[in-house]
Amino acid sequence: MISKWSEWKRYPRAGKGENIEAPISPGIYEVRFAGTGALHSFGAVDNVAQALALLPVASKSWFGRGEPARLPELEYRTCATSTKAAAKAAAERMIGRRETYMSGAA
Repeated sequence: MISKWSEWKRYPRAGKGENIEAPISPGIYEVRFAGTGALHSFGAVDNVAQALALLPVASKSWFGRGEPARLPELEYRTCATSTKAAAKAAAERMIGRRETYMSGAA
C-alpha cells in the first residue's frame, strides 16, 4: 500500500540544527533543487528518514580548509509504503510515467 506524497520541505542545512521529517519505514523520497525544480535524488528504500540523512548533499571546498562549500537550496518530499517492494513498484511506475512524458515532450 502506498500513501500520498508529503508537502515539499526545505532540506536541512548542515550546522543549523534542522531535522529531517520523514517516515522511519519503507517508501520513496524525492529531492530537488528549490530554484529550478530539477531532480537531485530519487529512491525507493527500506527507511526513508535514514536514506535522506545519508544523502551526499554537502561537499568540501578545496580552498576553505575543509569547511563546506556553498550548498544549493534543496527541497524534499516523501511517500511511505507498507514494504520496500511496494516502494520499488511505485518508483518504477513513476519513472515510467516520466519517461512517457519526456518522450512526448521531445
